[in-house]
Amino acid sequence: MSELKIGWSEVSITPDKKASLEGQFYERISQYTETEITATAMAIESEGAQLIICSCDMEGIGYNLVCGVREKLKAVEGIDPEMVIIHATHSHTSIKYTSKRRVSLDGSLNLLSKYLGEETAVKPQKRDDVMEGDEGLYFLIDRIAQAVKQAWENRRPAAYANAFGRAAVGMNRRVCYSDGSAKMWGDTNTATFTELEGGNDSGMELLFVYDEKKALTGIVANVACPAQVLEQRSFFSADYWGKVKILLRERFGKDLFVLGLCSAAGDQCPRDLVRWVDPETPIDDPNVIRTNVILRKADPSMYDIKGTWKIGKRIAREIIDVYDEIEDGEIRTEAKLVHENIILEVPVRRVTDKEYNEAKEKIDAFVKTVEKITFAENAKMHVYAGTIARYEMQEKYNLYPAEIHIARFGDIAFASNSFELFLNYGNQIRARSKAQQTFLIQLACGADGYLPTLKAEQGSHYSAYVSSGVTGHEGGDLLVRKTVEQINKMFDR
Repeated sequence: MSELKIGWSEVSITPDKKASLEGQFYERISQYTETEITATAMAIESEGAQLIICSCDMEGIGYNLVCGVREKLKAVEGIDPEMVIIHATHSHTSIKYTSKRRVSLDGSLNLLSKYLGEETAVKPQKRDDVMEGDEGLYFLIDRIAQAVKQAWENRRPAAYANAFGRAAVGMNRRVCYSDGSAKMWGDTNTATFTELEGGNDSGMELLFVYDEKKALTGIVANVACPAQVLEQRSFFSADYWGKVKILLRERFGKDLFVLGLCSAAGDQCPRDLVRWVDPETPIDDPNVIRTNVILRKADPSMYDIKGTWKIGKRIAREIIDVYDEIEDGEIRTEAKLVHENIILEVPVRRVTDKEYNEAKEKIDAFVKTVEKITFAENAKMHVYAGTIARYEMQEKYNLYPAEIHIARFGDIAFASNSFELFLNYGNQIRARSKAQQTFLIQLACGADGYLPTLKAEQGSHYSAYVSSGVTGHEGGDLLVRKTVEQINKMFDR
């Protein structure tokens, strides 16, 4: 078996000026840097095969961003650009940029202008002191390509140990009610509340990487929760992953690399919706309104910086405990590596005539009362505009090409997808995988929206609307079957 080589790199993607921030339906401009946002890459080579994962403190990875990075990597000797996985931790305090999908099925937030006339649309003015749009796109392409290139060129003989830990981070964010409906961020302090729609996963897949002398060089941590504690705030931040890095580097040294990966977590959040704790500082979100707040003894506010430190400590402490328990015999210097990039054609989720007519009625009623569309008003109509746009486009497309990656590395598997994948799909994949451990990576090599379960579709609301993603539960079932099939083929060889 050939020599195992692993390389690391971390590159700042923090602009040296203000930027428009991604992740909400209203405009936010960064005011300062709370923690640096970065792109961290790990490059593995074994037996002539390669696996490169770049984790970015970003909200999502548009397909045009992936293409731009891969184009730059064509000039790097030895790298197969199509085998590079680019992943977003789903931080809402990162750069907003021009993001595009492989196939456009939805209109932009400015779709409403067609109903009121172009002069009424939201038209952000170009601001030289604010990074956004194409400027943000090209900036990110350069920095992410740099991180991948450096990781590849930094490959050295290495060893590794995979391990498992537990940390309470993610919780279900969809609330069910007695009438059969559901709501993201719904209020649970009501007699009509019946249950949270799904469970959570406290499990944490871990990979420790060492150099030839068995000195720790990097850690991979796979957590089923997006990095969106600070999603309404107006500053740059890596959210809780920034705190994990600070704490682990205090223990292992400033040169340690940390590759944070978000597992299947489309219906997960850092907040306990049962033991509700109000934000310490005001937020501007019409979906987060509580009229009867009871003072709870629970987590700190998971809308504020204090919450990121609480999560950071939970993850870091568990990683340190697990590391201390690893025995020399668990550290290996050889690993079978197999990696496949697959284009999976999933069925486009379709808008019914009823859904289209209801959306049209909502927008028609709205335009009769508004003179000029603001960011806030655009946000209110976002779902209906998306429904209409899908209806107008869906007859042209039956299938959507989604990129997934499946890899075997020793006794463990890596499986990526381009969705905000609901937890139940991830549970199905892990339970049926023949790998000793399965690292799941959502929001990778594309930004194709939420992928809800049938139960969520029936409950409806944001994250389960037709316009919330390109496919629905049929696509989720197909993704599970294909991922399990490919993983298990690799472990049957």
